[in-house]
Amino acid sequence: MPGKVRVSATINGEPADFLCEPRQSLLEVLREELKLTGSKEGCNNGNCGACNVVFNGLLVNSCLVLAAEAEGATVETIEGVLGPEGLHPLQTAFLENAALQCGICTPGFIVAAKALLERKPKASEAEIRHWCAGNLCRCTGYDKIVRAVLDAENRLEAT
Repeated sequence: MPGKVRVSATINGEPADFLCEPRQSLLEVLREELKLTGSKEGCNNGNCGACNVVFNGLLVNSCLVLAAEAEGATVETIEGVLGPEGLHPLQTAFLENAALQCGICTPGFIVAAKALLERKPKASEAEIRHWCAGNLCRCTGYDKIVRAVLDAENRLEAT
């Protein structure tokens, strides 16, 4: 078996260096090595979106990215959404609109919605539903989640 790979990346705006096996996923390293446990392992095959991160500006399932591919990359996880001033408007909107229950899917939805709103600050309901289609929720249903994203748009526009 090949030896471990040394990786240097920027994670949530901070430099991060870690060792990983060539076969390890980014999700595994985030959770087990870097102790960033906000990204959840739902399916481990790219179908649920619970492990979404923004990788070099693209929304990806971290379970499908090899950790070694993060060399020189910029990664934003759910932990990077929280700002110095407190909760991001998306996080507040999710709480106030009851858009979460068990919490497994919530980090992936918030990371996905933030990536969308950074690209398109006034996304329509249909665009939000399309963008978040890669995320599965078994508890709340999607209406509360979509309402929370629409609410966050208004909060962001007001700031």
